Amino acid sequence: MNKQYGNGYGAGEPPYANQGDTSVLGTPVWGPPTGTPMHDDTIGEPEKKSGGLPRAGVLIAAAAAVSLLAGGVGGAVGYTLAGNEATVASPVVSGEAGGSPESGTVAAVAAAVTPAVVNIEAGQGTGSGFIVRSDGYIVTNNHVVEGANDLTVNFSDGTSKSATLVGTDAGYDLAVIKVDGEGLPVVTLGDSDKVHVGDTAIAVGSPLGLSNTVTQGIVSALDRPVTAGDQGGSSFINAIQTDAAVNPGNSGGPLLDGAGNVIGVNSAIATLGQGAGGQGGSIGLGFAIPVNTAQRIADEIMATGSAETPVIGASVNTQASGQDGVVIESVTPGGPADKAGLSDGDVVVAVDGKPVSDGAELIVAIRAKTVGDQVTLTLANGSEVQVTLGAS
Repeated sequence: MNKQYGNGYGAGEPPYANQGDTSVLGTPVWGPPTGTPMHDDTIGEPEKKSGGLPRAGVLIAAAAAVSLLAGGVGGAVGYTLAGNEATVASPVVSGEAGGSPESGTVAAVAAAVTPAVVNIEAGQGTGSGFIVRSDGYIVTNNHVVEGANDLTVNFSDGTSKSATLVGTDAGYDLAVIKVDGEGLPVVTLGDSDKVHVGDTAIAVGSPLGLSNTVTQGIVSALDRPVTAGDQGGSSFINAIQTDAAVNPGNSGGPLLDGAGNVIGVNSAIATLGQGAGGQGGSIGLGFAIPVNTAQRIADEIMATGSAETPVIGASVNTQASGQDGVVIESVTPGGPADKAGLSDGDVVVAVDGKPVSDGAELIVAIRAKTVGDQVTLTLANGSEVQVTLGAS
C-alpha cells in the first residue's frame, strides 16, 4: 500500500565504504570484508562518519580510491572519472518540451517526482534528498550532512533555501533536515517489502552536482548486507541492489518503482579499483536503504530528534577462522543477549531461520528489526535462543 507524506508524516550496514555523497564500497557485498575485518563491532552501536562530495566545479568525488575484490578477479581494475580540471556548468532547471509526457512512462515519473527531489549543499560537499512533508521535512543520508555547519537546499525550479538539521541516525546512515515552507511538493512512499527482483528502478538525484538527473534500471537483488558512510563506519543496511546508474552525489536521493513511489534511499555504490586519488563511478552496482526502514527512522527523528537502533547487546567476531556462522565475542552484562542466556564464544548461524555467515549479515538482520521485537537465534550446536531486542 502506497503512503504519501503530507503534513502528518506517518509510519520502517556493507562492506566498508568511504566518504562521498554516494558511499563507495571497498569490498564485496556478498561476503565479509576481504582483508579488512570488522573490529569487534558491538551490534547496533554506530560510529561517527564523515563525508562530502566537492560542490559544482569539479567532476570528481571527494572519497579516496577503493577497490572491489570479487572472486575470479585478478587484482583491481582502474576506473577513473574526469579529473580536477573538469568543471560543471550551473545546474539546469528541469523542464518539459513537447507537452506532457505519456502516462506510465519514466518521463511521466520524472516529471511528477523531480519537484520533490532536492540538491543539498553541506559544507564543501553536496548530495541529494527528497521532501517527505509539505512543511519542509527532507530525508537524506547521514553521510551527506554530517559535520556540516551550513546546509542549503536547491530545488528543481532553481530556488534555494537554508536548512536546519532535525536529527540523524548514523547506524542507518539516515538524516532529516528541514526548510521553512508550506505546500511544498512531496514524494509518495511505496512498500519495500513488496519489491521484487526485476522490478523497474528509477534513481533521481544530483550525481557529481548535476541536479535533476534521472536514471533507469531494475532491482537487481534484495537483502544485500551493505555498510554505508566512510571507512570504519558502522552504518549497516539490508540494501536493495540496482543497476540504475548511481554515482557520487546521488546519496540521499530516492530510488523509485515504475509508478514513481519511493522504494529506497540511494546510499552506496560498488566500484572497480583505481589508483590513489582516483574516483570511481557507476558500474551498475548501486545500493539503497529500503524505504520501510527509512520511514520508520525518519518518523522517530521528526518526533524526537533521534532514533533508536535495535541491539542484542553483544560484540561479534567477523573473521572467525574455520567456523561457519558468527562468533559472539563479548556479551554485555544485563543486556538482551545476556538475559537470553547467550555466552561468549557462542556461534550464531541463523536469525529467524535465515542463515548468517558473517558479522555484517548478523548486524543487518538485527537492524532490520525494531526495538522490542523478539528474534530467534539459531546456534551452531543446534539450539535456539529467543532474544528480545534492546535499544541503543
